[in-house]
Amino acid sequence: MKKFSESEKSEIIELALSDHATFDNIKSIYGIGEKDVKKLMRENLKSRSYKSWRKRVREFSDRREKYK
Repeated sequence: MKKFSESEKSEIIELALSDHATFDNIKSIYGIGEKDVKKLMRENLKSRSYKSWRKRVREFSDRREKYK
């Protein structure tokens, strides 16, 4: 995975937490895929926050055809 500055990491995390940005949006801006976004989130969020985020993304994607 590419090295990011702290501000870039913060922007990626903010986009990932947003309900309006998809993994494809993040890839087009930063050049990293879903797997790398999840890894970055896991490394930079508290364990419980990461698990809550993943649960929300999974549930939201079940309701929407193309979410993240």
